[in-house]
Amino acid sequence: LFAVQGPKAKGVLQKLTSVDLSQIAYYHFSVGDFAGVANVILSNTGYTGAGGFEIYCPAADAEKVWHAIFEAGKNENIKPIGLGARDTLRLEMGFCLYGNDIDDSTSPLEAGLGWITKFTKPFTNSEALQKQKESGVTRKLVGFKMVDKGIPRHDYDILNNEGRKIGRVTSGTQSPLLGQGIGLGYVETAFSKPGSEIFISVRGKGLKAQVSKTPLIG
Repeated sequence: LFAVQGPKAKGVLQKLTSVDLSQIAYYHFSVGDFAGVANVILSNTGYTGAGGFEIYCPAADAEKVWHAIFEAGKNENIKPIGLGARDTLRLEMGFCLYGNDIDDSTSPLEAGLGWITKFTKPFTNSEALQKQKESGVTRKLVGFKMVDKGIPRHDYDILNNEGRKIGRVTSGTQSPLLGQGIGLGYVETAFSKPGSEIFISVRGKGLKAQVSKTPLIG
């Protein structure tokens, strides 16, 4: 899989396929030729919030496809970017990362994913989730921005203004775009409204932060 992301991705990739990429809707895909390789999946998806496509090809053709992408994008100054940069971009958008923000100890309702949790038919744990929906969740996943200078990190405690633990950070970093620390974390529902004042415990000191709507760069 190659994720080619950014506002110029479509124009670069269109040089390599006869598939009309402009006709592939967001979160949809098409199968066709790409860089001389047949039956490649071209998906209008990504994990950066910057737009772009994900290319699924056979492993045997990966090197060929890699070089074709970089040749097609050389005039646009295309660069290979690692997971650290991708993680910052997805966090600025408020996208969940499995293993951090969601896992088998969280529910989609707590994580704000109720929009993809439909109860039209039974599914794994649907009965328990239906009860949770009816009774209401006791914690919610929220985005936040640091007010005090500091960088939140995974598993840091989230406190109220009296120093009581009300949750924990699930993802955190320094946003290059905003120039401040940002993060996601679960907090008690009473502290989940945008604008709520919270504190992040960093090296034993409570640093002020504010619950914010996602995308955090919006």
